[in-house]
Amino acid sequence: MAVNTTMVAGCSTAMKATSNGVFQGDNPLDFALPLAILQICLVVILTRLLGLLLRPLRQPRVIAEIVGGILLGPSAVGRSQEFLHRVFPAKSLSVLDTLANLGLLFFLFLVGLELDPNSLRRTGKGAMSIAAAGITLPFILGIGTSFVLRSTISKGVDGPPFLVFMGVALSITAFPVLARILAELKLLTTSVGRMAMSAAAVNDVAAWILLALAIALSGTGNSPLVALWVFLCGSGFVLLCFFTLPPVFRWISLRCADGEPVSELYICATLSTVLAAGFITDLIGIHALFGAFVVGVLVPKDGPLAGALVEKVEDLVSGLFLPLYFVSSGLKTDITTIKGAQSWGLLVLVVVTSCFGKIIGTISVALLCKMPFRESLALGFLMNTKGLVELIVLNIGKDRKVLNEQTFAILVLMAIITTFITTPIVMAVYKPAKKQSKSDYTNRTIERQDTNSELRILACFHSVTNIPSILNLIEVSRGTEGKEARGRRLCVYAMHLMELTERSSAIVMVHRARKNGLPFWNKGGKSDSDQIVVAFEAFQQLSRVSIRPMTAISPFSNMHEDVCNSAERKRAAIIILPFHKHQRFDGSLETTRADFRWVNQKVLEHPPCSVGILVDRGLGGGSHICASNVSSTITVFFFGGRDDREALAYGRRMAEHPGITLNVVRFLPSSDMGMESTVVDIDQTILTEFKEKKSEDESVRYEERAVGKGSEAVEVIKEFSRCHLILVGQAPEGPVVESLHLKINAVFSELGPVGGLLTSPELSTAASVLVVQQFRGPLVPSPSTSTVMVLPEDVE
Repeated sequence: MAVNTTMVAGCSTAMKATSNGVFQGDNPLDFALPLAILQICLVVILTRLLGLLLRPLRQPRVIAEIVGGILLGPSAVGRSQEFLHRVFPAKSLSVLDTLANLGLLFFLFLVGLELDPNSLRRTGKGAMSIAAAGITLPFILGIGTSFVLRSTISKGVDGPPFLVFMGVALSITAFPVLARILAELKLLTTSVGRMAMSAAAVNDVAAWILLALAIALSGTGNSPLVALWVFLCGSGFVLLCFFTLPPVFRWISLRCADGEPVSELYICATLSTVLAAGFITDLIGIHALFGAFVVGVLVPKDGPLAGALVEKVEDLVSGLFLPLYFVSSGLKTDITTIKGAQSWGLLVLVVVTSCFGKIIGTISVALLCKMPFRESLALGFLMNTKGLVELIVLNIGKDRKVLNEQTFAILVLMAIITTFITTPIVMAVYKPAKKQSKSDYTNRTIERQDTNSELRILACFHSVTNIPSILNLIEVSRGTEGKEARGRRLCVYAMHLMELTERSSAIVMVHRARKNGLPFWNKGGKSDSDQIVVAFEAFQQLSRVSIRPMTAISPFSNMHEDVCNSAERKRAAIIILPFHKHQRFDGSLETTRADFRWVNQKVLEHPPCSVGILVDRGLGGGSHICASNVSSTITVFFFGGRDDREALAYGRRMAEHPGITLNVVRFLPSSDMGMESTVVDIDQTILTEFKEKKSEDESVRYEERAVGKGSEAVEVIKEFSRCHLILVGQAPEGPVVESLHLKINAVFSELGPVGGLLTSPELSTAASVLVVQQFRGPLVPSPSTSTVMVLPEDVE
C-alpha cells in the first residue's frame, strides 16, 4: 500500500532534529536531520547510477529520477516494511515533503528563467498552430478518457476537477526535457528542432494556466464561488507581478557591473521575492510553485543577474533537493495496484490516447504547414515528451484527492513510457539530410597548388578571453591587399564551443541558440555575449574578411564530432583550436579546463582537414589590432615533413600582410651527428621555391642552421623565439627532431616535440605558438548526425 503523508498528523510524537550519537544510546535514524541526510544520499546515489545505466540509451536524466523514486517506493524496495519503516518512516515524511517542495520551488524558479516572454511574442503562426493542436486534441481525448476511468477505477471522484486534471496530464509537453533531447540528438537547429522548441514554449505556458484552473476547481469548498475567487485572485497576482517586478529587476540589473560579482543583497532580495511569491500563491490556493515560476519568468534573461542566480541556486537545488521530490512522488506510486486485465488495459488506453492526441494533432497541423511527413512525424513524437511538470500535475492531483492510487500509478507509467520512446523513435524516423558534397571539397590544407584560391578557416573559441587572439590571427591570415588580393578571399567560421550538461543553465544556452541563432548573438543585454558580437561585427566591417559565427552545444564526449562535421560541411582548410591552458600574469600556463584538451586530441585523431592548436600568450597584446597598426614578427621552425610544410605554407600567406615580418629557420644536422642530411625531395622542392620568392620580398628572411645535438637545437630555438608568433609542425621529421626527442620529455603529445618545448618552463618565451598538423587522409568516417550549429545565413 502506498504511504500516505497524512499519517503524520496522527503521530503523537514529533521527531527531534539531532541526536546525541550512538555512544549515548541514540539511534540517528530516529532523528530528523541524520535521517534526512541518509535519505538525500540514498536518492542521489541511486538516481545517478540509473542515469549512468540509461546513458547509452540517450535517455534524459528525468527518466532515471522518476524510476529511482518508484524503486524506493512500495512498488519495489519499499515493499519491505522493515526498510520503509527504517529509512522512510511515516513520521519523517513531513520533513521529506517540505525539503522536496522547497527544492521544487526554487527549481521551478530556474524553469521560469529558461522561458523568455519576448521569444513567445516572436513565435510564428506555424509554431503557434502546432502548439494549439498539440494541446487541444489531447486535452479533449483526456476528458474522454476520464469518463472511462470514472466508470471503472476512479468511481466517486469529483467530476470537473478530474476532467481538467486528465486533460492537462495528457496535453503537457516538457520544455526542458524536450530541449535536452533535441540537443542530445543534435537537432536543435534543424527545422524540426526550431519548430518543436517554439511550440513547446507556448505549450509550457498554456499547461501552467490550465493547471491553475484545475487547482482552482479542485478546492475543498462546496461553493463554486470559491473556485472563482481562487482563479481571479491568482490572475490578479500574475498581473500585479507583471507590472511591478520587471522595473525592479531592471533597476537591479543596471546596478550589476559587467565582470563584477552581483551583490549579495540583490541575490538575497530576489530569492526572498521567490519565497514571498510562493507564500502568496499558496495563500490564494493555487500552490506555491506558481509564484516561484512567475518570478523566474520575469527576471531579465540578459545581464549578470540571471547568471548569478543560476550559479547560486542551481547545483544545490538540482543535485540534492530536487531528487527528494521524485522520492516523495515514488512513495505515493504503487505499481502493484495495477492488477488484472482491466487495469493493464486502462494503462494501454491512456498511453495510446496520450500518444494519439499529441502525435496526430501535431502531424495534422504540421502537414498543413507544408512540413515533410518524416519531419512532421518526428515533431509529433517530440511534442509527446513528458517530464517534471507532468509529475507535478499528478502529485497535486493526488494530494487533492482528485486522483486515486491506481489512476496515479497509471499516469506516472504513461509519463515514463511516452518520454522513454521519444529518443529511439525520433532517431529512427528522422535523419537530417547532409548537404555535404565531398567531390568539391578538395582544399583540405593550406599547402596547395593554387595559392590564389579561397582560404576557409574554422576558428574555435571557448570564451570571450579567446576572442582578441583569434581576431589577430585572422588579421595576419588575410594576406595581401589591393589588386593582388583578387581571388584570395578569406572566409572564417567562428565557432563557440559550449558544453551541454544536465544543468538548467545549459538549457538556457540551448533556448538562446534557438531564439536568436546564436547564444552570444544577443543584443538585448550587457554581458560577455555582447563583447563577442561587437568584436566580430567591428572586425568584419573594418576588414575584407567574411566571418560567420557558429555554435556547437554538446557534451565534451562528442564535441569533437561537432567541430569535425562543421569543418567538413563548410569545406574548411584548417581548424584552429585554443590550447587548454591560458597564460597567467607571471607568464606561466594554467589549465583552463582539462576537458578541452581531450576535445583537441580527438579532433587531431579524426581530422577532416588540417588542424592548428593555438597556445596564446597575448597575441597582439590582448586586444584586436587594426590592419594599419599591425607590426609583428612571425617565425617558422622548419625541420622537415608534411606538418612543417603546412606551417611554412601558412607562414608564407601571413608574410603577404604588409605589417608582417617572417623569419624561416631551417634546421640541418651537422657533421658531428655522424649522419648525412636526408632531405625529402618534396621538402627540397618547397624550400627551393620559397627561397626564390624570398629574394623578391624584403619582409621574409631565411636562414639555415646546422646543429649537432638536441641542446644546440634548443639554443637556436631560444635565439629566434623573440617574436610575436611561432609556427611549428605537430610531427616534424628528420634526425634533428630525433635528437630533440631525447632532450625533451614532452608532456603534451598534441603539441609535438617542438611545440612541447616552446610551452615548457625550460624555454622562456613571450611568443604565442601555433602547432600545425597537415591533413593526411583518408578521411575517417564521422557519425551521420548533423552538428549543433547555428548560422545567420547558410554560406557554402
